[in-house]
Amino acid sequence: MNMKFFRERPGEPLVVLPGLMCDSRMFPGLAANIHKVVFPDRFYPNTTTIEAMAELALSGLPRRFALLGHSMGARVALEIWRRSPERISRLALVDTGTHDVRAGEREARYALRDAGRAFGIDRLVDSWLPPMVAPRNRGDEALMHHLRAMVREAGQATFERQIEALLTRPPVSDVLQTITCPTFVVVGECDEWSPVAQHVAMTAEIQNSELRIIPSAGHMAPAERPEEFLKIVQEWLAWQPLSPDESIRSIA
Repeated sequence: MNMKFFRERPGEPLVVLPGLMCDSRMFPGLAANIHKVVFPDRFYPNTTTIEAMAELALSGLPRRFALLGHSMGARVALEIWRRSPERISRLALVDTGTHDVRAGEREARYALRDAGRAFGIDRLVDSWLPPMVAPRNRGDEALMHHLRAMVREAGQATFERQIEALLTRPPVSDVLQTITCPTFVVVGECDEWSPVAQHVAMTAEIQNSELRIIPSAGHMAPAERPEEFLKIVQEWLAWQPLSPDESIRSIA
């Protein structure tokens, strides 16, 4: 990859919270090109609620940091904001949502769980992973091998813990309007699980926020289009929204 090295504010780390069945492999090139990237414990061990995941992450983080969450990790990020907003300098919410558990969601997640129990982790992965990737990228053998290895390593027990956390997730729609730090909302153009319209609505609820859409990417956008994702992260880390007075002056 032809990635330019970028250094954000000295001393301020970027904390990255991966989503369901994911770890740092979801973000190829990020740690090598952004100064001081922190990934909390892999797969949120021994946790079965979003609240416990947030507490686990907070327990090992520095006093202040930029925070990026992908998918389930973004819900953890919102819980961290709810608990300790003073520690977050800026926020990025990637391929996620703020809705409560929807009709049929529990049954769909448990069907995957039961397939893994009955036939092994490969059956679960083969059913769950492809729809998470944009249709045009599912034929990319290197990408799919990379993602499949990550998800298989996470394993059945991790999947079961994490879907329970998602199925008992706390409401977060009320959190969006409390966010005051510079925020990017990012989504893959072809995300079938967390579609673009969902992110447009989230952006409208958050002050000091901007939306970025990654072309030709699905729910696994950071891995599907790593160079485009890196550029967006760099832009977000450097972005300073206009104050209300500055906005009025720029319009005038």
